[in-house]
Amino acid sequence: MTESFPRQQARTQRFTLGAPRSFQISRDGSRVAFLRSQSGTDPVTCLWVLDVGTGQERLVADPATLDAIEGDLPAQEKARRERAREQAGGIVAFATDTDMTMAAFALAGQVYVADLANQASTGHASPGPQQVGALAPALDPRPDPTGKRVAYVCQGALRVVERDTGQDTIVAGAGNDPGITFGLAEFIAAEEMGRMRGYWWAPDGSALLVARVDEAPVNRWYLADPANPQRPATELAYPAAGTPNADVSLLLVRLDGDQVPVVQVTTVQVPVDWDRAAFPYLVTAHWQEPGPLIVVQSRDQRRMRILSADPVSGNTTVLREDSDERWLDIVPGVPARTDAGRIVWTTDDGGARRLLVATPDELRDSSAGAVTPPTLQVRQIVAVDGDFVLFTASQEPMDIGLWLYGPPGLAQVTPREGIFGGQRAGGTTLITTQTLAEDGVTAVVLRDDPDSGTATEVARIRSLAERPNLPDPQPLLGHAGQRAIRAALLLPSWHEPGSRKLPVLLDPYGGPHAQRVLAARAAFLTSQWLAEQGFAVLVADGRGTPGRGPDWEREVWHDLAGPALEDQIEALEAANERCGDLDMGRVAIRGWSFGGYLAALAVLRRPDVFHAAIAGAPVTDFRLYDTHYTERYLGDPAETAEVYDANSLLGDAPRLKRPLLLIHGLADDNVVAAHTLRLSSALLAAGRPHVVLPLSGVTHMTPQEEVAENLLLLQVDFLRRALGINEDGV
Repeated sequence: MTESFPRQQARTQRFTLGAPRSFQISRDGSRVAFLRSQSGTDPVTCLWVLDVGTGQERLVADPATLDAIEGDLPAQEKARRERAREQAGGIVAFATDTDMTMAAFALAGQVYVADLANQASTGHASPGPQQVGALAPALDPRPDPTGKRVAYVCQGALRVVERDTGQDTIVAGAGNDPGITFGLAEFIAAEEMGRMRGYWWAPDGSALLVARVDEAPVNRWYLADPANPQRPATELAYPAAGTPNADVSLLLVRLDGDQVPVVQVTTVQVPVDWDRAAFPYLVTAHWQEPGPLIVVQSRDQRRMRILSADPVSGNTTVLREDSDERWLDIVPGVPARTDAGRIVWTTDDGGARRLLVATPDELRDSSAGAVTPPTLQVRQIVAVDGDFVLFTASQEPMDIGLWLYGPPGLAQVTPREGIFGGQRAGGTTLITTQTLAEDGVTAVVLRDDPDSGTATEVARIRSLAERPNLPDPQPLLGHAGQRAIRAALLLPSWHEPGSRKLPVLLDPYGGPHAQRVLAARAAFLTSQWLAEQGFAVLVADGRGTPGRGPDWEREVWHDLAGPALEDQIEALEAANERCGDLDMGRVAIRGWSFGGYLAALAVLRRPDVFHAAIAGAPVTDFRLYDTHYTERYLGDPAETAEVYDANSLLGDAPRLKRPLLLIHGLADDNVVAAHTLRLSSALLAAGRPHVVLPLSGVTHMTPQEEVAENLLLLQVDFLRRALGINEDGV
């Protein structure tokens, strides 16, 4: 019997197992390192390297051969993986030296180093991955650029271990204050800013830039496990909207002890100085000659500065300040430097997010002109290779293309529809591709021809991911309504036009930072399976979603509810005009996280349109959500209380007239279960029947295989009962 799609999707972790990821290219372009498990159902990730010249892959590190059994992960590593939405096990992250001759990674709390240069091909057999004698539990190991030392975090202190001698030294922190850490990203940075690290090596390995995080000011919340009352509650430093954040500062730590053998490493610590009262958020840092670049942001996120830091004194100079009346978004991959010393940055100008590549002087006086046109929305800078900048951008929001800017000008690397990503170094470019015509992700390696200036494919990195047991999704993509909302309508593969009316299921995310309508088959797998159960499934990206420019995203300022809900209804009406087989008398909506908020919002405020809803892990009261996300859109609750009230679902509880299923993981430390419980209490107080499904031990990711599978089946059962659909689908 063919395995059901829900079971297969859960077992393959949404078909990500066996797919290559986390690519890094050596500076000379000769090698590509990457992560991949050994099959589409193997949850243990291994480290691999591809020889660009021969096209041969080599397994560098397999956790199964290292006698490293992952038991209970350290709490900080669990939190890091939750922030990164990392579900797999094994080697889930690695870092390399500048020449990418070696890699460091943590496994079962131990630090390992592995050879990436394939010395066996030169007659010198590689000894395989080796432990370096670091203390456990070790977090986030990163070699210095020369490969002689490895830094890592243990018990809140940043340490450095010498590879040759095993000398291990604390370079920042004493490791005896549980409220203060050195070298780790705080909750806000990891969850909302995309910064997963807390230290950066100097280019010559002689110093480190280290984040010091003091969580003492942050309010403590406690997440209990009601299914296991014998276990103590987990204490969580959670910065809810309007409450104190962690106090984050930076240190320059200079190392002394380069003599061989190393007798003793000593350190000199210098505070990095900037106006932390006005700019408390440390967004990111980048260290390349002549010194560190640091990005900081004001608490209201309307101002952002690039600072250059003196690598000796720690004094900073403002290179550029950007501002906006609503907020400024953080763009991944900037700042960076080209070999010519130009700084890579972005600017919101002419209705678009545009690429800047400018000298420090040009940035200071704002004379730098954008190098991309206003028709192109820059998404992310993925690599800087010499004087070339590789980045992703969109002309049409449903497509994400790969572009290259350099001395010859601007060129599109991937001139076709789809979702593309990549990496580049030493004249080697790796391109990842997802399209509507193919399953999964393909990874192609190209090499520049110095004579012709063109790039030629030289290798492909295999994907071992499974193919879904599902009819190929055939989304009807289009621009819906007057706002040209990007939308996709999916019908059952067995449906004959005009044969019957189909109940409608809206399946959105619908909020900031995430798109659902993309020109990639993988984006619609779950929606297509839901369609196969007898629904017409509509997916729509309304105002606030990325890809259409800063103005579109900022239309949800102080109103996360109104535009998001209005645009779902507009897309629904347009779909009904396009397809005559929709049963507008039986319309449901489901979603998770912001999508869960939107689903509950829909049945509470527009029961005339929506007849049932499933709200998974919904944010029901934004006063309970974190500072950086919430205050960006709704402001400080002490100053905009009426805005928070208008966006809360709790006051709408008496309006519920339709079936509502609330689902929440009790171990969720991102959208805590209090959101669902408070809405349920308000509904009970108003005498409104509803259903609550608590998930014991489940976080925001719902990684457990049985949970992920059965959640889909239970949702379909709920929808059929709520909409009055019989066993024949009528």
